[in-house]
Amino acid sequence: MRILTIALLALSVAAAPAYAEQDLLLGANMNTPAMTQAEMSRADIEALITKSHGQPIDLTDKALSGLDLSGLNLKGANLRTARLNKTNLRGADLSGANLEQAWLLKSDLSGAKLVGAKMFGVTARDANFSGADLTEARPIGDFKGANLSGAMLVNLKGGADIKNQSMGLMRTVFTSVNLSGANLKGANLGRSRLDYANLKDADLTDVVLMGSDLSGANLTGAIIAGADFKNVDVSGARLQSLKGHDSTKNWSSMVNADRAIIDKTN
Repeated sequence: MRILTIALLALSVAAAPAYAEQDLLLGANMNTPAMTQAEMSRADIEALITKSHGQPIDLTDKALSGLDLSGLNLKGANLRTARLNKTNLRGADLSGANLEQAWLLKSDLSGAKLVGAKMFGVTARDANFSGADLTEARPIGDFKGANLSGAMLVNLKGGADIKNQSMGLMRTVFTSVNLSGANLKGANLGRSRLDYANLKDADLTDVVLMGSDLSGANLTGAIIAGADFKNVDVSGARLQSLKGHDSTKNWSSMVNADRAIIDKTN
């Protein structure tokens, strides 16, 4: 029964609608034991790490919700379709880990290392990634309401791949996400959802925002040198005290710029 339940959950993610408003929680029952309980203990996972002699461990499809896994070395671990809801991963090393279609609802990954992590189809609503390092990670998933304040998101690969029709239009959802003070240098967020996101004082140097939704977002004090604003919806967005405005790309092609709050000098 558990295998069937998770298979159906995975299917619901894979079959997400091929349009902008993806919702990876549609049809998912979040109150089942498979989503709220753990089938292993921290000691069990520590034993696996010890026996692996430095090799990545396999936790594919495991129910690990609610566990305290803080500080563990999970570098390269296979956590595909794992349930990690409300799990404490504070300071854990998940560099290069496979978190595709994993569930991280309300999990704590503050200060965690997720360098190069694979996060396609991940559901991480209301998760805490404050101060985490997601350099070159691929977070094509749902992070609505998450905290990424002060996070390292350099060269993040979050842009939608419209050439891959088998994946529809899956894209990074940063709706209402706290990205204040985050470092997004060189990140690709093309066609991503950043509506109502807090990007105050964030570093958006050379960020690809082409076709993204920044409606209602707060970019006050952000560094935008070299950022590409082609076809970006900025309705209701705060674009004030921006740094590096003179070197942005396609600033004049923003959508709904007349509805944004923009400094007269910009």
